[in-house]
Amino acid sequence: MMMRSALLSLALVLAAPAAAVGRDDQLKPASTQFAAAGQTALAAGKAQDAIDSFEAALAVDPRNVAAFAGIASAYEKLGLPGKAVKYYREALALNPSDIASLEGQGRALVARGATARAQINLARIKALCKADCSAAVRLEGVIGKAAQTAEAPAKPKS
Repeated sequence: MMMRSALLSLALVLAAPAAAVGRDDQLKPASTQFAAAGQTALAAGKAQDAIDSFEAALAVDPRNVAAFAGIASAYEKLGLPGKAVKYYREALALNPSDIASLEGQGRALVARGATARAQINLARIKALCKADCSAAVRLEGVIGKAAQTAEAPAKPKS
């Protein structure tokens, strides 16, 4: 009987943190709202406003993968692939299986001339996709276009 109550107590002690973790997995609603505002600004072509909204989302909840990816996408639109790579890396640190972040980081890596690293992202995307994977097709296109551009002979200046 004593062993049974000890096991019950141990189970309760171990279950309490697990239950708390379940609740912690939910993003704070304000963070989600700021991220949605960032997506709206980004779609409207207002990259800096989008960054501000995504940063507000991260201030509320630093686990918001979509906010990190949104900042990265905004930096891509501003022509700053180095900063984009950094923020995609942050998103992938939180969720290594985020296909959109892998694709975005791959695009940014290609823009920086790091096609070999982009190929690694492409391989990861293909490993994660179980069926038709448009992200892999798009990234293959970006990598292929960069390879064609690199192989094209330079036109002599007249």
